[in-house]
Amino acid sequence: MKVAKSLLHKITNQTEIFNATLDIYNDALSFIIQVIDKEFGNTDDLTTKSIVPAVEKLIHATKSNPLPKYKEFNERFYKFPSYFRRSAIASAFGKVKSFRSNYQNWEKEQKYALSEGKKFKKQPPRLQVKHKEFPVFYRGNMFNRTSDTTAQIKVFYQNDWVWTDIEFKEQDLYKRGVWEWKENNPKLIKRGKKFFLSISYENKVTLTKTPIQEQKVCAIDLGLTNSAVCSIIDATGTVLGQKFIDQPKEKDRLQTLTNKLRKAQRASGRIQAPNFWRQINGYQQHIVRHTSQEIIKFAAKHGCDVIVFEYLGRMKTPKGFYGARKLRFKLHGWRKIGIQNKVEEMAHCLGIRISRINPRNTSVLAFDGSGKVERNPKKDLATFSTGKVYHADLSASYNIGARYFIRAFQKSISETKWLSLQAKVPELAIRTSQTLSSFISLHHALGLPQEA
Repeated sequence: MKVAKSLLHKITNQTEIFNATLDIYNDALSFIIQVIDKEFGNTDDLTTKSIVPAVEKLIHATKSNPLPKYKEFNERFYKFPSYFRRSAIASAFGKVKSFRSNYQNWEKEQKYALSEGKKFKKQPPRLQVKHKEFPVFYRGNMFNRTSDTTAQIKVFYQNDWVWTDIEFKEQDLYKRGVWEWKENNPKLIKRGKKFFLSISYENKVTLTKTPIQEQKVCAIDLGLTNSAVCSIIDATGTVLGQKFIDQPKEKDRLQTLTNKLRKAQRASGRIQAPNFWRQINGYQQHIVRHTSQEIIKFAAKHGCDVIVFEYLGRMKTPKGFYGARKLRFKLHGWRKIGIQNKVEEMAHCLGIRISRINPRNTSVLAFDGSGKVERNPKKDLATFSTGKVYHADLSASYNIGARYFIRAFQKSISETKWLSLQAKVPELAIRTSQTLSSFISLHHALGLPQEA
């Protein structure tokens, strides 16, 4: 499979001349969005390859097409580079197509609600014309690298498109893991008042294909008290390692911020509070990145073939959660999704596969098969029916790894044999009742060799 990484190279000179380039590109994008929305009533059968020449015929004058329908495009965007024009057409087509898909979904929701006799107050989506898109500078036509830290790019300056020299900071490609990867076309992006060249690097990676009997997995429980609890489990059900990942300082500051935000909203109504959200998002990103990096390090250290998560469906806020408590619950759910997505990207770069299992009852059932557990008010410890006290998230991670192996073994044997195994191990019949004990019992029933 193909994997990609993007590195930012900070531009250290002439940053004041780039604003005009971004403005004119986005103005052209807005113009093209309106043209596509007006001229193409049905975009279902169109592709990016077919839409580009069709729109160019409408807006761009050539020798064979001297009078386009929207000739004001050439007058308004004089000498607009052809690669920018085609890039803007492709981007505009995607935005229009996305809007129409969302509008069709809204119509279906409205029709269903009215057929059920329910009130429908959801507002219809609107086509956004104004965007802040960043253009790609294609090599040879818009971008020429002159050294490791210098290049020439074509920008809009003094009412003309001219080549200008830029200097940017070099990245350590070996340290970032993209040494000998294919370098793609750069994109000019702006963050605050600074400009960067965002260059993506692409490589082909072969994911692991280790036989199930020889696999080791890193089972992850994104729990309530810790950011992640990891356990290494092999195909015999043996636990080879454990790791607890948490960021108590950042979470404490995050809780303080959410309390202050809700207090300000109670006093002033539904305010936007950008300063609060900037800090909240900063802590959120730090927790996601740090947790993901620690998971990957732990899995790579033990030579894992697969990283196993719980499948995260649609998040539903529990009843009784209001104010700051409701906000913290939502932030926690968003962090879980962010961690899974980040780990998936990083794991694929190393050839490690990602798998997800049914999350129901992974924390409710004890890993030793003794039944349901009782959790303390802090939710970090679980008391088994036998009186044993164990870490709740660690027990859940054992069950997550076990469910992955049970599903993998089920796929590798015939249906008749699986039914006979269910007679010996009844918990296998219901996926939501499977635990680490169930997997060990399955291992014995299959007569597989045990670890020495």
